[in-house]
Amino acid sequence: MASITIRNLDDEVKKRLRVLAASHGRSMEEEARLILRDAVEQDVGPTDLAAAIRERFAHLGGVELELPPREAMPEPPRFE
Repeated sequence: MASITIRNLDDEVKKRLRVLAASHGRSMEEEARLILRDAVEQDVGPTDLAAAIRERFAHLGGVELELPPREAMPEPPRFE
């Protein structure tokens, strides 16, 4: 198991961590471990850009675009 040291932790944060740990019947160290474990195990959402954009703007609804009819490809130029 690895160890870390957290420097410059605000007194208020430490106090709230102590109270939270006590309310769960755990040590501050165990409470911090559980908070960190939960934070890194959370689902980060879509991993591709298109899915992330779609998810972000889904509440706005979609748009139906009128597509122009397809035309035959023009003949390529001949270099004779």
